[in-house]
Amino acid sequence: MNIRYREEIDGLRAFAVIPVILFHAGFEIFSGGFLGVDVFFVISGYLIASIIINDVKGNKFSIVRFYERRARRILPALVMVCVATIPLSYFYLDPSSFADYGKSLLYGSAFISNVYFALSGGYFAEYVAHKPLLHTWSLSVEGQFWIVFPLVVMACAYVRRLNLAFVISSLSVISICLAVLLVESYPKIAFFGLPTRAWELFAGSIAAFIVQKQGVQKSNALALAGLAAIIFSIFFYDETTPFPSVYALVPVLGVVLLVLYADKETFAAKILSTKGFVRVGLISYSAYLWHQPLLAFARIRLLDNPPTMLMAGLSVMSVFLAYLSWKFVETPFRKKSNFGKKPVFILSVSGIFCALILGAIGHLQNGFEKRFDYSLIDLVGMESKEPNIKKLFGCQEKDATNLDSIFCVVNGRVENPKIAIFGDSHADVIAMSLQHSGESFVVSSLGGCAPLINVDVVRGNWDRDVCRNLTLKQLDFVNSNPNIKEVLLVGRWSLYTSGDYQSDMKGHFLTTPSKQEINQKTSREVFSKELQKTIKTYQENGLKVSVLLQVPQQLYNPINAITKTYFTGNKENKILLQTPLTEHQKLQSFNRGVIDSIRASEANLRIINLDERFCDESICRMLNDKSVLYRDDDHLSLTGAHYISSHLKSSLK
Repeated sequence: MNIRYREEIDGLRAFAVIPVILFHAGFEIFSGGFLGVDVFFVISGYLIASIIINDVKGNKFSIVRFYERRARRILPALVMVCVATIPLSYFYLDPSSFADYGKSLLYGSAFISNVYFALSGGYFAEYVAHKPLLHTWSLSVEGQFWIVFPLVVMACAYVRRLNLAFVISSLSVISICLAVLLVESYPKIAFFGLPTRAWELFAGSIAAFIVQKQGVQKSNALALAGLAAIIFSIFFYDETTPFPSVYALVPVLGVVLLVLYADKETFAAKILSTKGFVRVGLISYSAYLWHQPLLAFARIRLLDNPPTMLMAGLSVMSVFLAYLSWKFVETPFRKKSNFGKKPVFILSVSGIFCALILGAIGHLQNGFEKRFDYSLIDLVGMESKEPNIKKLFGCQEKDATNLDSIFCVVNGRVENPKIAIFGDSHADVIAMSLQHSGESFVVSSLGGCAPLINVDVVRGNWDRDVCRNLTLKQLDFVNSNPNIKEVLLVGRWSLYTSGDYQSDMKGHFLTTPSKQEINQKTSREVFSKELQKTIKTYQENGLKVSVLLQVPQQLYNPINAITKTYFTGNKENKILLQTPLTEHQKLQSFNRGVIDSIRASEANLRIINLDERFCDESICRMLNDKSVLYRDDDHLSLTGAHYISSHLKSSLK
């Protein structure tokens, strides 16, 4: 029995790939566009399971033939796109980034890049948008699934007591339960992992069983409900939505409803079957492959966020390139008359092997750092790397699940410290500045946590109670250690109030347990009100309170600026390595207004301003006598920490 071609399924592919492309291009209206991948998963589960079920029923299932089909479908275009990214990465990526690219190429070629990205930063971190092969994680999930699924089918075929539909349903329940359990504690593993994604592919497989048994049913209401569920998710979900979890049921069940009830006569099927959607759907795989490298290299080449029109143009270009690769690569390789089984396997294995080797070489050669002028490499050196507080201060590794590990005593024992430094990741820099001061102090910091007592920070899948519980522990700590006489509050205040130079707060919103509405306006209100409360609480406990204004934020990451300067051929171009004072003042205006109002009402509050160490009448510098003062756009490097050491020490006397 041949499987009937369904135009609406190809149209549905367009509904999957377009939101993904526009989401990665930075169009905020498509805030949930990333779930287009979930739509692909369900479609893939449905189509491939349909083929397998059909072959099993006809006693013609062959695992070799199954993998041949998969190789014809997936590998030629994938190998071509990966090969295309190699020279661009070589010429445009700095050594560290190129070494990371080599690892992603290596892992991607082995279809385990989902594991690599789960361990190296997640999906929504700002810098991952610069990774040309980020999108291969989903191909790895599918590749792993299609290794396991045929084996499950064969096991059920040989062991007659095992009912395939029951086994798949049971595995689906286990998978979604894992997703729900892991999404809060281990969000990256939940997002990228096969065990937590398998239920989406299984959902399509279950739909295939139902269609095989009773055909596609006609229901305008259910089909439209399915389409509406997908569209709703695309526009109303965002990176703060715990995913995948029960929230993923909405788009997944939406696809299942369309598969089951979008008979060709239904209104939803007619929408999806329009020529435009079908044609985009046919080339959707190649479009998915091309879009991320194009968008990533645009961001790599431009230090500022690329213009909207450029990203829109690159999105269109990805569709154009997709058409070419579909016509000249995908389609020819699918035809057995063009390429037999043996050539397909030889070409596929050769392509994968070459990518593996090139990726391994790029990684092992440290990104071919000799491509760069050694003076530039020396200039950046280790300054771009995050300092290891454990090694610097001899403290245990930070663990957000064990807040006691966040406290680190420097230059003494627990009973000695006279100063407590509380804050987010910027507090670590201040601790580095004071480590040779001879003064005993305790530092308690956690990235993205503002040091405001009983205040939560809402950001993505972050446990909302972590920051609030930490600040309560900090209060308990100073109350139980009478030797502590002063508290220094440190933070990247603009992160919670006004954002960076693009007015992007990166989802770091402040809220209190009683606060219901969470947005930028309420975050500012909480900051202003709760900072005053925090200061008053510490002062009522007999402590002197100091607030450190954040160091000037730079427009660019130093390593990107230096790389850009190098590739322009003008190594003396200092424009990229400094920020106009007017821009810095604009960014700080709100925070200073709040702190100035506190200063007026609290006579004992000390405000420490480091601007004079970095800024003159026109610019805020990133370099000082060929030393890099920053490790990224807002954190000081180890050199930068030493640079402010004497000033900070005198300010705290």
